[in-house]
Amino acid sequence: MINFPCAKINLGLNIVGQRADGYHDLETVFYPIPLTDALEIKLMDDAFPSEYNCDLKVTGTQVLGSEQDNLVVKAYNLIAQDFQIPRIHIHLHKRIPSQAGLGGGSSDAAYMIRLLDERFRLNIGNAEMERYAARLGADCAFFITSEPSFATGIGDVLSPADGPKGNLNGYYITIVKPDIAVSTKEAYQLIVPRKPAKSCREIVKQPIETWRKELVNDFEQPVFQRHPQLKDIKEHLYACGALYAQMSGSGSAVFGIFHEMPHDMSAIFRNMFTTTMKL
Repeated sequence: MINFPCAKINLGLNIVGQRADGYHDLETVFYPIPLTDALEIKLMDDAFPSEYNCDLKVTGTQVLGSEQDNLVVKAYNLIAQDFQIPRIHIHLHKRIPSQAGLGGGSSDAAYMIRLLDERFRLNIGNAEMERYAARLGADCAFFITSEPSFATGIGDVLSPADGPKGNLNGYYITIVKPDIAVSTKEAYQLIVPRKPAKSCREIVKQPIETWRKELVNDFEQPVFQRHPQLKDIKEHLYACGALYAQMSGSGSAVFGIFHEMPHDMSAIFRNMFTTTMKL
């Protein structure tokens, strides 16, 4: 059985407070995009010589770390604590770039929970799957339904965004990811939390032409200071006709939203991961 974990972008991202536990409270709109990995599971034969109840094969984009530390394996182990599920083989084909602010690893984990629930008829339900997913990462719960959501808390408290689905249907998005790694921990340390004058939840309901002046990502200023190339990418996207451009999450992917299909993006952003798709 196979499914296709999707990426997300952040439409606006405001760091609004620091918590006693060291984490930060934020406000953002998570929006799913049709850039996907592929996740497949198959039953493991009883005679297969594995010391683990699931083994993982990763193809496509390189993923750092050991197989047993991968979030899809952690998702399996988490569900196996409460349900009797057989040993499995996992094949994860990666297309979503890592360390990009696109939620690829979180999506893989959530879709693994969904896949186990469907394949083995666990009947967990979306609300409970979201609770399991939240234990694996702050933004994992979003990917259980992958519906546009307004996220608060550390990104784990979700409510309907009430848009911008009508605003973005039929538009095109270009994602550009240079060979730059941004430390999320360091990025948070550079931010002074503040409450925005207008919530990103309200801004995304407005026509997209208004977003450029109002919809901000608080990570951009400190991250752009350390990595000016990311600022250059954003400016190039606007120069190419983007109606709105922003770094997603803490980076390092930058996206631009276009009314018409942009051309020659790969030629403009040479030697970078670049993809354009219709929303």
